[in-house]
Amino acid sequence: MKEVSTKDNLQVLHEDNHIIVVNKRVGDIVQGDKTGDKPLSEVVKEYIKEKYNKPGEVFLGVVHRLDRPTTGIVVFARTSKALTRLNELFSNRETQKTYWAVVKNKPPQDHDTLVHFLKRNPQNNTSKAHLKEVPESKKASLDYKVIAALNHYFALEINLHTGRHHQIRAQLAAIGCPIKGDLKYGFDRSNPDGGIHLHARKLVFTHPVSKETLSLVAPVPDDAIWQAI
Repeated sequence: MKEVSTKDNLQVLHEDNHIIVVNKRVGDIVQGDKTGDKPLSEVVKEYIKEKYNKPGEVFLGVVHRLDRPTTGIVVFARTSKALTRLNELFSNRETQKTYWAVVKNKPPQDHDTLVHFLKRNPQNNTSKAHLKEVPESKKASLDYKVIAALNHYFALEINLHTGRHHQIRAQLAAIGCPIKGDLKYGFDRSNPDGGIHLHARKLVFTHPVSKETLSLVAPVPDDAIWQAI
């Protein structure tokens, strides 16, 4: 069963007058889409409205997104000034993003830098990783290291250098290490909750107003494999 966030169970990692950072669950969709499901942005608005007894519309800016089956850190802006500055930070890649992934098969190296050229296929909403540049492809780069060997799986810590569509999923699949539960990228069965074992674990960035450095860590989901790490 997909667990989704509500205003009453929202996992808030940081909040102040300018930003709010939450830990996304598997079933959450960050922004509204064609499914018509209530997005996380609306849930956060409800939470703010109730907590601070705000009349009228609550302002909330979506800064970045995580794929629906992925869990972890999502940042929202509570003011337009914060939104403008956060958009700049994220588009200029002035943030440090660390992900954890549980994969099938041991990677070829214990730690490595992967560089591929990703080509997106809008028909089936996937990206294919190529070793050489192909037309309409974008360069994608990340570092990974093995942080745990589990019974049937391996846990990796990943640092992104670029932010491409399905980048981690496509690049790990390309080295023979699809993420647990990720049918789209070659894992053999789905997870019971419909999610995949990819978690936006840590985010370091400069606060858009106070200019202090924020280093936030999202607890992993409450399942046996994540807890084993």
